Amino acid sequence: MHRRSFLKGAALAGAALRLEAAPSAPLLLLSAEEAARLKPPARLAAGTRGAMTAGPWSVTYHRPGALSPAGPHDFFSEGPYWWPNPAKPGGPYVRRDGVVNPERFTANDDDLGDLCETVLQLGLAACFLKDQAAAARAWNLIGVWFLQPETYMAPNLEYGQAIRGVTAGRGIGIIDTRPLLWCAQGAALLDASFPDAPASAGLKKWFAQYVHWLTTSAKGIDERNNGNNHATWWAAQVAAYSVYCGDEKSEQLAYDFYRNVLAPTQLRPDGSAPREEARTKSLSYTCMNLDGFSLLCRLAEKRGHDLWSFQTKDGAGVLTSCAYAARFLNDPSAWKKQQIAPIGKIRAYFPALAGMGAKRPEWIELQKRLGYPGNAWGQLVAMMMDAWQSPA
Repeated sequence: MHRRSFLKGAALAGAALRLEAAPSAPLLLLSAEEAARLKPPARLAAGTRGAMTAGPWSVTYHRPGALSPAGPHDFFSEGPYWWPNPAKPGGPYVRRDGVVNPERFTANDDDLGDLCETVLQLGLAACFLKDQAAAARAWNLIGVWFLQPETYMAPNLEYGQAIRGVTAGRGIGIIDTRPLLWCAQGAALLDASFPDAPASAGLKKWFAQYVHWLTTSAKGIDERNNGNNHATWWAAQVAAYSVYCGDEKSEQLAYDFYRNVLAPTQLRPDGSAPREEARTKSLSYTCMNLDGFSLLCRLAEKRGHDLWSFQTKDGAGVLTSCAYAARFLNDPSAWKKQQIAPIGKIRAYFPALAGMGAKRPEWIELQKRLGYPGNAWGQLVAMMMDAWQSPA
């Protein structure tokens, strides 16, 4: 049951790469012209072989039991920085900012991350290697996680980042669904490569329902109003999922939120982001925030909206903040604010996205020196940078 295919042979037979269909099947972080110039690296085929046998995954496979009132189809996670209180054994957990509790429930988080990376990997293979088997496998995995009655995930995050003894779920748990960005990107590549897969409409409906929840629920609004990187990633998710499912109203809402709220309240004219710099991993969170900003700006760019050059009345803007943070990525020892753990340099990818968006080749070179993740997203970033540096 879990492995049944959601593709019919006839839907794939003779299908060709149809990137010219992008207006009706947006490619999210890519334009059709740009995608046509991307060259797959040799490691794409090797990574795809592993992806063909990975999974399936479902939120129903691992449940938190007595930890949560969440139902069998509800995604559940626990806040990473919450620990037992030594002064009150068995009592409510207490926060230790930046210190991850390894004993928290992470199964749904882990499975979602694996699913979304695998879908992107298979989507890349379908698009750039014209691999029909990869497309079929990707839609099968999507069907198990999102669509099958026995195994689907409910399109909400009511039980994200719970705290034992305190709350069953919080709005800030929405940041745990960031991997869905890679799933949506992979699905967009599948739609453009081998269109009309039966599961595609169901996935778009799921994302439409999730966007509605993100923009109308109490927890979604709480996350939107959080005021730091959580609000940034809320907007990036709303924009991406809205593009994928065709919700232009919610997509525009995310861009307006960037101009009216995110940039004016988070970024300073000198490039700093005080709410991130107040954290115990201040440089890490600064970069994480800029990754979200850069994804949002690139999504908008591919849809004809220039957020890169937007500046507030006092001169704050994402490019100024990228320049500010880039110099510390180049020399982390120059960062004098609190950073309780070494920053993982390959975690940041805003230099690549901002470098392409602002036509700053030195930021592209910085990204290449720092490296980038070795996963499917890293492969796509590398392909985009190579194409940008060697235009046809």
